[in-house]
Amino acid sequence: MKTFYLLLVLMTIANLSNAQVAGKGTSNGQSDGDFGIERPPEYPGGVSEFYKYLSNNLKYPTIARLVGINGRLVLSFVVDENGKVTKATPINCIGAGCEAEAVRLLETSPAWKPGINKGQPVSVHYNVPITFSIEGNNQKVLMKELRASGYGFVFSIKDTLYTIDEAENLLGKSFKSTQVQIAEPFYNYNKVAKFDMPDKKETYLIIIKS
Repeated sequence: MKTFYLLLVLMTIANLSNAQVAGKGTSNGQSDGDFGIERPPEYPGGVSEFYKYLSNNLKYPTIARLVGINGRLVLSFVVDENGKVTKATPINCIGAGCEAEAVRLLETSPAWKPGINKGQPVSVHYNVPITFSIEGNNQKVLMKELRASGYGFVFSIKDTLYTIDEAENLLGKSFKSTQVQIAEPFYNYNKVAKFDMPDKKETYLIIIKS
């Protein structure tokens, strides 16, 4: 059975990377004294409980598991004056629904104790790296498993689009997950008949590294 885990790289909650007071009075969205937070936001129970919340509530996206997506996301988010996590935004992309899952995970977290600056609750901005990893990061991806998944797949190989049958002729009955550059939704804007798969839940474009 394939297993997966989420690794959150933090020193401590008090020192999440790039902690800044999210002010409203300056052109770059930062207030005076960005690094003078008297009391940083605190997750209930502290950093160990935050780790536990993340690991217990991560839902590894189906497509990411199927294709073996591994990667490191950096997310920006704000703990507002009420302790609510808001504005969770991926700074980079690894695809296959990982960004949406990381945003969901942060924004549905329990309320924090808000940060205090100059005696008042303040919104505090953080960047946090999150790594999605499936055990055996060079796993074999089977074409028959992709077909059985209920999802549709289009492959981009050397900048040319192929159906799964055409891709199998080029790649074989399986390929390594490390060959995948990214997997992202495919919308068939050009209405190419062979890529029209109305019976599938969703269709994804798998871009194979050159």
